Amino acid sequence: MKITELVAQFSRPVVESCGCTLWDVEYVREGGEWFLRLYIDKEGGVDIIDCETISRAVDPILDERDPIAESYHFEVCSAGLERTLRTPEHFAAFLDADVLVKLYRPKDGTKEFAGVLKGYNDGDVSIDYHGTELTFEKSEIALVRLRIDF
Repeated sequence: MKITELVAQFSRPVVESCGCTLWDVEYVREGGEWFLRLYIDKEGGVDIIDCETISRAVDPILDERDPIAESYHFEVCSAGLERTLRTPEHFAAFLDADVLVKLYRPKDGTKEFAGVLKGYNDGDVSIDYHGTELTFEKSEIALVRLRIDF
């Protein structure tokens, strides 16, 4: 089992007992250091108190379970308004929402396509892009996130 799946498994009940939902777990290397991040969400939005409460509740469990051998930084963050969509459940929850699809390599001269999410099928993502439906294969997608115009 991957580290992120293991951490999600034992942290989800703690997050939910604090009135939030676990949006995602990320374990990444940035600037030579490892970061374990829990992204949380709740109706009405997440605040710093939610992040602190969940961090204090999950931290001792991480110490006890010790799922990561190397040194890392642990953070609890809001999923954010422009959150990344990763799972089939994420995509299902945000059908017809504005999204930004970022590609690994340019397609028709661009690597970013802003449109309305129209479908998700086994990693492939379809959007309405200026009245035309475009479908991107899983292998060409670097990132899909919600897009908010301010």
